[in-house]
Amino acid sequence: MVMKKSVKILLIMLILIGLASCASLQVASPPPTWPIPEGIKTVDVNGYHMAYQETGSGTPVVLIPGSLSDYRTWDTQVPDFSKGYRTFALSLRPYYPEKWNGIGDDFSVAQHAADVAAMIKKLNLGKVHLLGHSRGGSIAVTVASRYPEVIRTLILEEANLEPLMPETPEKQKRVAEGKVRGEAVRANLATGDREKAAREWLVSYGGAWEKVPERVQKILIENIGTATESGERGKFTCADIQKFNFPILLLNGGRGQKLYSDMNAAMRQCKPDIPAPVIVPNAGHSIHRENAPSFNKTVLDFANKH
Repeated sequence: MVMKKSVKILLIMLILIGLASCASLQVASPPPTWPIPEGIKTVDVNGYHMAYQETGSGTPVVLIPGSLSDYRTWDTQVPDFSKGYRTFALSLRPYYPEKWNGIGDDFSVAQHAADVAAMIKKLNLGKVHLLGHSRGGSIAVTVASRYPEVIRTLILEEANLEPLMPETPEKQKRVAEGKVRGEAVRANLATGDREKAAREWLVSYGGAWEKVPERVQKILIENIGTATESGERGKFTCADIQKFNFPILLLNGGRGQKLYSDMNAAMRQCKPDIPAPVIVPNAGHSIHRENAPSFNKTVLDFANKH
Protein backbone atom coordinates (compact mmCIF):
# COMPACT_ATOMS: atom_id res chain seq x y z
CA MET A 1 0.00 0.00 0.00
CA VAL A 2 2.83 2.31 0.94
CA MET A 3 4.61 1.43 -2.31
CA LYS A 4 1.50 2.21 -4.39
CA LYS A 5 1.18 5.56 -2.65
CA SER A 6 4.85 6.35 -3.34
CA VAL A 7 4.46 5.43 -7.00
CA LYS A 8 1.39 7.66 -7.24
CA ILE A 9 3.27 10.59 -5.70
CA LEU A 10 6.18 10.00 -8.07
CA LEU A 11 3.84 9.99 -11.07
CA ILE A 12 2.24 13.24 -9.92
CA MET A 13 5.67 14.85 -9.54
CA LEU A 14 6.69 13.72 -13.03
CA ILE A 15 3.48 15.14 -14.48
CA LEU A 16 4.05 18.48 -12.73
CA ILE A 17 7.64 18.61 -13.97
CA GLY A 18 6.42 17.86 -17.48
CA LEU A 19 3.81 20.62 -17.31
CA ALA A 20 6.40 23.10 -16.06
CA SER A 21 8.72 22.14 -18.92
CA CYS A 22 5.93 22.62 -21.45
CA ALA A 23 5.12 26.03 -19.95
CA SER A 24 8.74 27.14 -20.23
CA LEU A 25 8.80 26.00 -23.84
CA GLN A 26 5.69 28.02 -24.57
CA VAL A 27 7.09 31.29 -23.22
CA ALA A 28 10.49 30.93 -24.90
CA SER A 29 10.76 33.30 -27.85
CA PRO A 30 11.60 31.95 -31.31
CA PRO A 31 15.23 32.19 -32.46
CA PRO A 32 16.26 35.40 -34.22
CA THR A 33 15.61 35.60 -37.95
CA TRP A 34 18.82 37.57 -38.54
CA PRO A 35 22.28 35.94 -38.66
CA ILE A 36 24.42 35.98 -35.52
CA PRO A 37 28.14 36.66 -36.16
CA GLU A 38 30.62 33.95 -35.25
CA GLY A 39 31.73 34.13 -31.63
CA ILE A 40 28.70 36.17 -30.55
CA LYS A 41 26.19 34.73 -28.09
CA THR A 42 22.53 35.53 -27.48
CA VAL A 43 20.33 35.37 -24.41
CA ASP A 44 16.53 35.37 -24.42
CA VAL A 45 15.43 38.35 -22.31
CA ASN A 46 11.85 39.59 -22.18
CA GLY A 47 11.02 37.92 -25.48
CA TYR A 48 14.08 39.17 -27.39
CA HIS A 49 17.36 37.43 -28.21
CA MET A 50 19.92 40.01 -27.12
CA ALA A 51 23.38 39.56 -28.66
CA TYR A 52 26.57 39.95 -26.65
CA GLN A 53 30.28 39.23 -26.78
CA GLU A 54 31.71 37.45 -23.74
CA THR A 55 35.42 37.21 -22.99
CA GLY A 56 37.64 36.66 -19.96
CA SER A 57 36.85 35.44 -16.47
CA GLY A 58 36.40 36.84 -12.99
CA THR A 59 34.10 39.57 -11.72
CA PRO A 60 31.72 40.62 -14.51
CA VAL A 61 31.98 43.94 -16.33
CA VAL A 62 28.96 44.81 -18.50
CA LEU A 63 29.40 47.42 -21.25
CA ILE A 64 26.35 49.30 -22.56
CA PRO A 65 26.92 51.20 -25.83
CA GLY A 66 25.53 54.60 -26.76
CA SER A 67 23.30 55.63 -29.64
CA LEU A 68 23.79 53.86 -33.00
CA SER A 69 26.44 51.61 -31.43
CA ASP A 70 26.64 47.92 -30.58
CA TYR A 71 29.08 45.46 -29.02
CA ARG A 72 31.70 46.34 -31.66
CA THR A 73 32.19 49.83 -30.22
CA TRP A 74 34.10 48.27 -27.29
CA ASP A 75 36.80 46.60 -29.43
CA THR A 76 39.57 48.64 -27.80
CA GLN A 77 38.31 47.82 -24.29
CA VAL A 78 37.58 44.10 -24.51
CA PRO A 79 41.23 42.93 -24.84
CA ASP A 80 42.34 44.92 -21.76
CA PHE A 81 39.27 44.36 -19.62
CA SER A 82 39.10 40.61 -20.27
CA LYS A 83 42.60 40.09 -18.84
CA GLY A 84 41.16 40.47 -15.35
CA TYR A 85 37.38 40.50 -15.73
CA ARG A 86 34.59 38.51 -17.32
CA THR A 87 33.64 41.11 -19.91
CA PHE A 88 30.27 41.45 -21.63
CA ALA A 89 29.93 43.86 -24.56
CA LEU A 90 26.23 44.22 -25.36
CA SER A 91 24.05 44.85 -28.39
CA LEU A 92 20.68 46.06 -27.14
CA ARG A 93 17.37 45.38 -28.87
CA PRO A 94 17.07 45.99 -31.84
CA TYR A 95 20.66 46.99 -32.66
CA TYR A 96 23.08 45.05 -34.87
CA PRO A 97 23.16 42.15 -35.65
CA GLU A 98 19.47 42.91 -36.22
CA LYS A 99 19.10 45.60 -38.91
CA TRP A 100 16.03 47.38 -37.61
CA ASN A 101 13.85 49.55 -39.84
CA GLY A 102 12.64 51.78 -37.01
CA ILE A 103 9.15 50.31 -36.86
CA GLY A 104 7.98 49.08 -33.46
CA ASP A 105 7.02 50.21 -29.98
CA ASP A 106 9.49 48.48 -27.67
CA PHE A 107 12.40 50.91 -28.03
CA SER A 108 12.90 52.83 -24.79
CA VAL A 109 15.40 53.35 -22.00
CA ALA A 110 13.10 51.46 -19.62
CA GLN A 111 12.89 48.46 -21.95
CA HIS A 112 16.63 48.37 -22.48
CA ALA A 113 17.25 48.65 -18.73
CA ALA A 114 14.85 45.77 -18.09
CA ASP A 115 16.66 43.70 -20.73
CA VAL A 116 20.11 44.41 -19.24
CA ALA A 117 18.94 43.51 -15.73
CA ALA A 118 17.25 40.34 -17.03
CA MET A 119 20.44 39.34 -18.85
CA ILE A 120 22.54 39.82 -15.69
CA LYS A 121 20.11 37.72 -13.66
CA LYS A 122 19.59 35.02 -16.29
CA LEU A 123 23.34 34.48 -16.64
CA ASN A 124 23.69 34.46 -12.83
CA LEU A 125 26.33 37.19 -12.90
CA GLY A 126 25.51 38.53 -9.43
CA LYS A 127 26.66 42.11 -8.87
CA VAL A 128 28.47 43.62 -11.87
CA HIS A 129 30.56 46.62 -12.79
CA LEU A 130 28.05 48.38 -15.08
CA LEU A 131 29.48 50.84 -17.60
CA GLY A 132 27.34 52.97 -19.89
CA HIS A 133 28.30 55.49 -22.56
CA SER A 134 26.05 58.43 -23.53
CA ARG A 135 22.52 57.01 -24.00
CA GLY A 136 23.94 53.80 -22.55
CA GLY A 137 24.62 55.87 -19.43
CA SER A 138 20.90 56.68 -19.21
CA ILE A 139 20.22 52.95 -19.36
CA ALA A 140 22.88 52.17 -16.74
CA VAL A 141 21.40 54.73 -14.31
CA THR A 142 17.94 53.28 -14.91
CA VAL A 143 19.23 49.77 -14.18
CA ALA A 144 20.86 51.07 -10.99
CA SER A 145 17.62 52.82 -9.98
CA ARG A 146 15.25 49.92 -10.63
CA TYR A 147 17.48 46.90 -10.12
CA PRO A 148 20.12 47.95 -7.56
CA GLU A 149 20.65 44.32 -6.55
CA VAL A 150 22.72 43.73 -9.72
CA ILE A 151 25.09 46.69 -9.24
CA ARG A 152 28.61 46.37 -7.87
CA THR A 153 29.78 49.71 -9.26
CA LEU A 154 28.34 52.22 -11.71
CA ILE A 155 30.64 53.74 -14.36
CA LEU A 156 29.27 56.57 -16.51
CA GLU A 157 31.16 57.77 -19.59
CA GLU A 158 29.73 61.14 -20.70
CA ALA A 159 26.34 59.77 -19.67
CA ASN A 160 23.18 61.42 -20.95
CA LEU A 161 21.42 62.43 -17.73
CA GLU A 162 18.76 64.61 -19.33
CA PRO A 163 16.05 63.69 -16.75
CA LEU A 164 18.13 65.43 -14.05
CA MET A 165 18.44 68.68 -15.98
CA PRO A 166 16.15 71.63 -15.17
CA GLU A 167 13.30 72.50 -17.50
CA THR A 168 14.80 75.34 -19.52
CA PRO A 169 14.34 76.63 -23.09
CA GLU A 170 17.66 74.95 -23.94
CA LYS A 171 16.40 71.57 -22.75
CA GLN A 172 13.15 72.00 -24.66
CA LYS A 173 15.17 72.83 -27.76
CA ARG A 174 17.31 69.67 -27.38
CA VAL A 175 14.21 67.52 -27.02
CA ALA A 176 12.56 69.13 -30.05
CA GLU A 177 15.70 68.70 -32.18
CA GLY A 178 15.85 65.03 -31.20
CA LYS A 179 12.32 64.48 -32.46
CA VAL A 180 13.08 66.26 -35.74
CA ARG A 181 16.16 64.08 -36.29
CA GLY A 182 14.13 60.96 -35.60
CA GLU A 183 11.46 61.93 -38.11
CA ALA A 184 14.09 62.74 -40.76
CA VAL A 185 15.68 59.31 -40.31
CA ARG A 186 12.27 57.66 -40.49
CA ALA A 187 11.52 59.43 -43.78
CA ASN A 188 14.85 58.38 -45.31
CA LEU A 189 14.39 54.78 -44.17
CA ALA A 190 10.98 54.72 -45.85
CA THR A 191 12.82 55.15 -49.17
CA GLY A 192 15.13 52.25 -48.38
CA ASP A 193 18.28 54.40 -48.40
CA ARG A 194 19.99 53.51 -45.10
CA GLU A 195 23.26 55.18 -46.06
CA LYS A 196 21.56 58.50 -46.78
CA ALA A 197 19.70 58.24 -43.48
CA ALA A 198 22.97 57.65 -41.60
CA ARG A 199 24.84 60.39 -43.45
CA GLU A 200 22.17 63.04 -42.82
CA TRP A 201 21.83 61.98 -39.18
CA LEU A 202 25.57 62.51 -38.67
CA VAL A 203 25.54 65.86 -40.47
CA SER A 204 22.66 67.03 -38.23
CA TYR A 205 25.11 66.74 -35.32
CA GLY A 206 27.78 68.71 -37.18
CA GLY A 207 29.75 65.68 -38.32
CA ALA A 208 31.36 65.11 -41.72
CA TRP A 209 30.58 61.73 -43.28
CA GLU A 210 33.76 61.73 -45.37
CA LYS A 211 35.92 62.05 -42.26
CA VAL A 212 34.36 59.04 -40.54
CA PRO A 213 36.33 55.77 -40.87
CA GLU A 214 34.68 53.23 -43.18
CA ARG A 215 34.16 50.78 -40.32
CA VAL A 216 32.29 53.39 -38.28
CA GLN A 217 30.21 54.33 -41.32
CA LYS A 218 29.22 50.67 -41.62
CA ILE A 219 28.19 50.50 -37.95
CA LEU A 220 26.12 53.69 -38.30
CA ILE A 221 24.35 52.35 -41.39
CA GLU A 222 23.61 49.02 -39.74
CA ASN A 223 22.15 50.72 -36.64
CA ILE A 224 20.47 53.71 -38.29
CA GLY A 225 16.96 52.38 -37.58
CA THR A 226 17.54 53.08 -33.89
CA ALA A 227 17.94 56.81 -34.65
CA THR A 228 14.18 57.04 -35.22
CA GLU A 229 13.72 57.24 -31.44
CA SER A 230 12.44 60.49 -29.95
CA GLY A 231 15.40 61.28 -27.70
CA GLU A 232 13.70 60.01 -24.52
CA ARG A 233 16.33 59.35 -21.85
CA GLY A 234 14.47 57.67 -19.01
CA LYS A 235 12.56 58.82 -15.95
CA PHE A 236 15.05 58.63 -13.07
CA THR A 237 15.05 61.43 -10.50
CA CYS A 238 17.29 62.96 -7.84
CA ALA A 239 15.48 60.81 -5.30
CA ASP A 240 16.64 57.73 -7.21
CA ILE A 241 20.24 58.94 -7.29
CA GLN A 242 20.20 59.63 -3.55
CA LYS A 243 19.50 55.94 -2.89
CA PHE A 244 22.64 54.75 -4.67
CA ASN A 245 24.90 52.99 -2.17
CA PHE A 246 27.61 51.66 -4.48
CA PRO A 247 30.82 53.25 -5.83
CA ILE A 248 30.32 55.55 -8.82
CA LEU A 249 32.84 56.71 -11.42
CA LEU A 250 32.01 59.67 -13.68
CA LEU A 251 34.11 60.38 -16.77
CA ASN A 252 34.23 63.39 -19.05
CA GLY A 253 36.35 63.94 -22.14
CA GLY A 254 38.77 66.83 -22.01
CA ARG A 255 37.30 68.01 -25.31
CA GLY A 256 33.75 66.90 -24.45
CA GLN A 257 30.68 69.12 -24.66
CA LYS A 258 29.85 71.31 -21.67
CA LEU A 259 26.40 69.71 -21.63
CA TYR A 260 27.77 66.42 -20.30
CA SER A 261 29.80 68.18 -17.63
CA ASP A 262 26.62 69.98 -16.60
CA MET A 263 24.79 66.66 -16.45
CA ASN A 264 27.44 65.17 -14.16
CA ALA A 265 27.22 68.30 -12.00
CA ALA A 266 23.44 67.81 -11.77
CA MET A 267 23.96 64.24 -10.61
CA ARG A 268 26.43 65.34 -7.95
CA GLN A 269 23.98 67.98 -6.74
CA CYS A 270 21.57 65.12 -6.08
CA LYS A 271 24.24 63.17 -4.19
CA PRO A 272 27.24 65.33 -3.21
CA ASP A 273 29.36 62.39 -2.04
CA ILE A 274 29.75 61.18 -5.64
CA PRO A 275 33.39 61.93 -6.53
CA ALA A 276 34.15 64.62 -9.09
CA PRO A 277 34.42 63.34 -12.67
CA VAL A 278 37.72 62.11 -14.00
CA ILE A 279 38.65 64.27 -16.99
CA VAL A 280 40.27 62.14 -19.68
CA PRO A 281 42.55 64.28 -21.90
CA ASN A 282 42.63 64.26 -25.68
CA ALA A 283 39.11 62.92 -25.99
CA GLY A 284 35.67 64.21 -26.87
CA HIS A 285 32.34 62.50 -26.28
CA SER A 286 33.48 58.97 -27.19
CA ILE A 287 36.33 58.72 -24.72
CA HIS A 288 36.66 54.94 -25.02
CA ARG A 289 37.49 55.27 -28.72
CA GLU A 290 39.36 58.58 -28.78
CA ASN A 291 41.74 57.87 -25.89
CA ALA A 292 41.39 54.16 -25.16
CA PRO A 293 44.64 53.78 -23.14
CA SER A 294 43.71 56.47 -20.59
CA PHE A 295 40.07 55.38 -20.51
CA ASN A 296 40.94 51.73 -19.95
CA LYS A 297 43.44 52.50 -17.20
CA THR A 298 41.00 54.80 -15.39
CA VAL A 299 38.17 52.26 -15.50
CA LEU A 300 40.35 49.30 -14.52
CA ASP A 301 42.00 51.20 -11.64
CA PHE A 302 38.54 52.00 -10.33
CA ALA A 303 37.20 48.46 -10.76
CA ASN A 304 40.30 46.96 -9.11
CA LYS A 305 39.59 49.01 -5.96
CA HIS A 306 36.05 47.71 -5.71
